Amino acid sequence: MPKRKFSREFKVSAVRLVNEQGYSIVEAAKSLGIGAGNVRNWLETYGPEGKETPTTEASLRTEVRRLRKQNAELVMERDILKKAAAYFAKEQS
Repeated sequence: MPKRKFSREFKVSAVRLVNEQGYSIVEAAKSLGIGAGNVRNWLETYGPEGKETPTTEASLRTEVRRLRKQNAELVMERDILKKAAAYFAKEQS
């Protein structure tokens, strides 16, 4: 059986059923004809406002990439400062 794909609007409407209309996750899933796990995952992804939260996989990858780049720069700066400190320590002795 092929995997079903749902539009963003459908997912957000499922989240709104739970958050705004007071449906339980199971009730919302039954009324939409989908599994409760889908609704639960969409609640985590889209949050209470129906907007994507920063915990989505793509945003996490972007954050990891940015942090790795920043870490590499900091390591390079630290190494330069170590060498400069060693140079000036030698020069004063």
